[in-house]
Amino acid sequence: MSSRQMQHVMRPMKMGLEVEIFETSPRCDREVIKIATSRYLIAQSTGQLGWLSSFLSSGPPSNNITTIYTENLINQSITSPNNTLSTPLKIDYSRTAIDTIQCASYTEILSISPSSPYQIATQLFLNPSTHKITRLNSIVTTTGDLYFNASHALHYALQESPWTPLPPHLITRRETLLAAANSYFDIFLNKSIHVPFGSPCTRVVGGYLDSVNGDCNTDIPDVTVGTVNRTYVVDEELGIVDVIAHFGILGPDSHQFRIEKGEIKEIHSMTVCRLDEGLGSNCGAPMPTALGEDGGW
Repeated sequence: MSSRQMQHVMRPMKMGLEVEIFETSPRCDREVIKIATSRYLIAQSTGQLGWLSSFLSSGPPSNNITTIYTENLINQSITSPNNTLSTPLKIDYSRTAIDTIQCASYTEILSISPSSPYQIATQLFLNPSTHKITRLNSIVTTTGDLYFNASHALHYALQESPWTPLPPHLITRRETLLAAANSYFDIFLNKSIHVPFGSPCTRVVGGYLDSVNGDCNTDIPDVTVGTVNRTYVVDEELGIVDVIAHFGILGPDSHQFRIEKGEIKEIHSMTVCRLDEGLGSNCGAPMPTALGEDGGW
């Protein structure tokens, strides 16, 4: 979001310490991760957790489900009828990145149903030995969240390059991918930090194209609260990094980066506003006129 827009949502908040969270595991089989992720997508589309039953972790005393389900940074029971996973969604678009180092996946979901549209980012983590899901971590955005418009988000997603394996000369080392993603968050606090933006680069916030003429290095606001509690999923083959975190003063957030040859080419973000009464709809920012327009897509 821009400096002008951020001024509408800034409010005092204590500085938090940044916590970077990584899952560590032996390298995991890519196909196993794909199968678990496809089961998650079916479970979400039907609202029936049974599609995931063979992948859920369990333990004593009564063989209870131990898979941790987090929605908008709040732990919930994965079997609760009140979470979004139990709500059947017509999935109009999805794409997935695979992290074999962490035995994890990241999936973006778009549902453009006029009555209940959603844009969801989900990180799924597996135990590499048992192939059971240890954690599902979702950011769920809908009407009232920052620049939310699922139809516009779908339009821009379809315009972007498909998520196919990059040629070897464009692949970036894992450490460099992580450094690029972290530098983007850190520049909000320190403008001297170098962020490796590529050219062109597009930034889509919710459903709003927030980059100008293919330039993502524009109008980045100054803030005093960092992005904390970051969890990562990294796919070197696709050049994808997803970070779920508490985004500064705004709240639960997913930032997805596509990086080629060390340069950031695309940024997608989803930020939850509606759960914070102090922020209100659209995080208190003015809604861009373009988001109220029907593009005929």
